[in-house]
Amino acid sequence: MAETSTSRSSGEINGEAKERIAQRLSSLENLYFPRAVQPRASDSSQRKSIFLDLLSRDIAVFLERYGTQLTSDELQEFDALKGDYEINWHLNHLRTIMSPTSDELRLRSITVKNRRRAYLNKLISDGQYFSEDAMREREPYLHHEYVGKFQDPSGRSMARPGERWSETLMRRSEEAFVVAEIRREQQRLGVAERDWVGNEIKQVEEEEGEVEEEEEEEEEQEQAANGEHIMKANGSAAPSNHVESAAAGQMEGETLSAMEIQDQLDQFTYIMQQKFLSGEDHQHLDYSKIDEDESLDDHWLREANDDAEDKYFAED
Repeated sequence: MAETSTSRSSGEINGEAKERIAQRLSSLENLYFPRAVQPRASDSSQRKSIFLDLLSRDIAVFLERYGTQLTSDELQEFDALKGDYEINWHLNHLRTIMSPTSDELRLRSITVKNRRRAYLNKLISDGQYFSEDAMREREPYLHHEYVGKFQDPSGRSMARPGERWSETLMRRSEEAFVVAEIRREQQRLGVAERDWVGNEIKQVEEEEGEVEEEEEEEEEQEQAANGEHIMKANGSAAPSNHVESAAAGQMEGETLSAMEIQDQLDQFTYIMQQKFLSGEDHQHLDYSKIDEDESLDDHWLREANDDAEDKYFAED
């Protein structure tokens, strides 16, 4: 029979210590359990039994799975087993996490930055997270200031090729929510009401309505003076070029070329990427999973190998 970690080691954990550790861990939620024992991990008493069983069978696996949940005092209970190489490695690793040195903190910071940059590259390659629509949804007002106020707002409400009517309605509903978010931020910042998003169209339409009313009054007066009977046709007047230009977001002093708008979008995208790297996207991403993902280290290993290969052939 294969020896367990406990039998290979030179000491043994106190039975009372096992009970205390298992009891405390059993009260914690969202701990990892292998699929085989998940049905038995539904309540604290069953979880305690699982912990005690693992503590008796394989200390190294226990430390690997639950070591980060232990307190420093609880970790000391395992020092009696330091004669086992694998257990000793886990103990040293866990203590490094609990009480890192300045060098370890610096190395950890570099590792986290590199992993986030690697994940950033994955997000960029996927094309969704840093798409304009996705970024606008996360930061409506910032997008408006950099890009949105120079764009045609009517385009976001129009049906798109291949889109079902239900999808168009859903998108319009989402657009109304985004616009409301922008307006709330404008109000919070004290932006003049005439400059609130959506108001430019309303203002121009009101001005057009006033002009039309004045023209109608003048026409009525002229026709009345000539004794003519006026027949008015039902229906609304066609929008003028002023309304169309307002709908296009081209208020005086705010017109940009396509190249300039792209430059604004690039600046906005850069800011959003920096926000991700600095940890400000915690509402949308789980940074703990990213920062602990060792597979992301492969990204920099591949880059280092590629750089070394390029340098080799360049010197050849």
